[in-house]
Amino acid sequence: MTDFSPRKGMSERELAALVDAILVEASLAEKVAMMSGHGFFKAWAEDEQVWCARPYRAGGGLERLGVPALYFTDGPRGVAGGNSTCFPCSMARGATFDTDLERRIGEVMGIETRVAGCTLSGAVCMNLLRHPAWGRAQETYGEDPHHLGEMGAALAQGIQTHNVVATVKHLAVNSMENARFKVDVEVDERALYEVYLPHFKRAIDAGCASVMSAYNKMNGEYCGQNRVLLTDILRREWKFDGFVHSDWVLGVYHPYGASAGLDVENPEPVHFGKRLIAAVEGGAVEPEVIDRACRRILRVIYRFAAAEDPLEHYGKELSAAPAHVAVALEAAEKSAVLLKNEDVLPLRTDKIEKLAVLGRLAALENTGDEGSSRVRPPYVVTPLEGLRRAADRLEIRTILTGDEGDPDAAASAANAADAIVVVVGNTADDEGEFIPGDIGLGAELSPEVREQHVRPSRGGDRTRLNLRADQQALIAIAAASGKPVVVVIVAGSAIMVEEWHESVGAILQTFYSGMEGGTALARLLFGEISPSGKLPFVVARAEGDYPFFDKDANRITYDLWHGYTKLDRDAITPRYPFGHGLSYTQFAYRALKARAGKDAIHIQVTVVNEGDVAGDEVAQLYIGSPGRAVERPAKLLKAFTRVTLCPGKHRAIEFMVPFDDLRYRDPHTHDWRFEPGEYRILCGGSSGSLIETKIQL
Repeated sequence: MTDFSPRKGMSERELAALVDAILVEASLAEKVAMMSGHGFFKAWAEDEQVWCARPYRAGGGLERLGVPALYFTDGPRGVAGGNSTCFPCSMARGATFDTDLERRIGEVMGIETRVAGCTLSGAVCMNLLRHPAWGRAQETYGEDPHHLGEMGAALAQGIQTHNVVATVKHLAVNSMENARFKVDVEVDERALYEVYLPHFKRAIDAGCASVMSAYNKMNGEYCGQNRVLLTDILRREWKFDGFVHSDWVLGVYHPYGASAGLDVENPEPVHFGKRLIAAVEGGAVEPEVIDRACRRILRVIYRFAAAEDPLEHYGKELSAAPAHVAVALEAAEKSAVLLKNEDVLPLRTDKIEKLAVLGRLAALENTGDEGSSRVRPPYVVTPLEGLRRAADRLEIRTILTGDEGDPDAAASAANAADAIVVVVGNTADDEGEFIPGDIGLGAELSPEVREQHVRPSRGGDRTRLNLRADQQALIAIAAASGKPVVVVIVAGSAIMVEEWHESVGAILQTFYSGMEGGTALARLLFGEISPSGKLPFVVARAEGDYPFFDKDANRITYDLWHGYTKLDRDAITPRYPFGHGLSYTQFAYRALKARAGKDAIHIQVTVVNEGDVAGDEVAQLYIGSPGRAVERPAKLLKAFTRVTLCPGKHRAIEFMVPFDDLRYRDPHTHDWRFEPGEYRILCGGSSGSLIETKIQL
């Protein structure tokens, strides 16, 4: 019997010859079988609808010839299967602006994916945050394409270090949840290429080997069978040589999806399989389409399977290992964004005997939504538990508690305390992947079985951008006590704060901070570390400052303007600008210089820690184009770096921005153009606090 099992150390020539041989040996039915997942519906029912309770076969595989299959697991905040390390959600990690950390997180995910018996990871979610009401905002990194690209590329590279195929998702213009299966996103060429695609290209250029298509339509065609996206752009323009697979269930609707560029239908052959065989035999799909798709799939499978592993063994003891949990704690510490501080933080233990910790969310294990990105770690440190542990260590005598359900008890705790921490925000009921109560993910379940599994619907797009009324009332109770009040916001993206902003002394957004979030919160509040996160989105003063959003839309237009670019264009001052984040120290920027090289602008700036404690700063570089040829944003983020400085110390930072990164898309020539003229070079600690110089290019 012919055996084409992969061997470690195979050369590129050997791999190419082996793939050619498989395609000669395999029948049409066997090839088409490699173009879909198998066994998911049965597993889903057997596992009582627990997502990723086992590895899911997701393409490839031909047992007769020894060809391995791909096995899939999610997700963005850790490996969805087993008792894995639960990291802060992607949006929180976006707030770190730390690509080195994100690569290390990717390595942990790669290791724990191997432990779970999987070889394909759905962790790299890079859809742009167009509006904070998007339910799955927590799964991505923010609103800026450059920032998204750098963070996602780092995660993909980390995951693939351990020979796990990283898939970047969801291609493309996928920034709505409830209407994701039906909405048609109309987007012109400039908006598509300049805003909604650059980050995907960055991850692919960094070596990400797989792409997951989006559920929604783009310009009239579903993304999973959209030739413009999957062939014209991805393969012809970007030269992508990996494979594309659909999102889970309803990711493709016709066999012609294969001709359009979809290589794998997941999780089962609903529209591929027998229908695709019939389309080939009937002449509707060319045989070359099948061979081409299989070649893409097999090339990736064998390249990864033949590569040497960094570790000799991927045993269960590595899941949520202490070293991995330490990375999760580091991410939670670096991601928290100090939005406001009027000499309230850090809390001084010499002035606090009693600390009130208020809010239902303080005692809740709240790591994010209950959808495909859910992780089941061995434990979760809640805010209350983290503060209690810190109180014991720091000799704070008493922790008082109360929540929204009993305003009188909350007021009593607040009045008796020396300082108050109020934990508010969202849960999986408020935002996240939309999970209908009777979801079957396409499986044919009997009425009796379906009735047994009916649950309340959860998640979806948000219906409000501010806090619930009972949480605002709780903040008012705390403020009325006259004691120092710290509000901690738990949420996947922007929460509007206008109703209560002026009544409290400090605001800290921790997002969904993972299994060690409570530990990190205590260290931040008591000054054991200084906050260093920066907002990866704008917090507006009014909902109308954001783009139009309709969670039930059948059709919607995406244009060039959202987030800080829209507010800049409309001359609107946000409550908190993109990149905003305070520290327990103060940083200054000096000596900004720019010069033009042969192919790039070279920029230098000096950052100084002018305070009396050590801290981390995220230096952000923005560039404003002449904007005479076409309308363009006033400025765009083009580079960032994170630096650690002791008190009184400084560091000269250098950035390099290629001229190619300053181009705009010409919809007439369908190419990129550079506009000569005067460019603004802006650098600082947020998009709202920048020093500036200019350069003629």
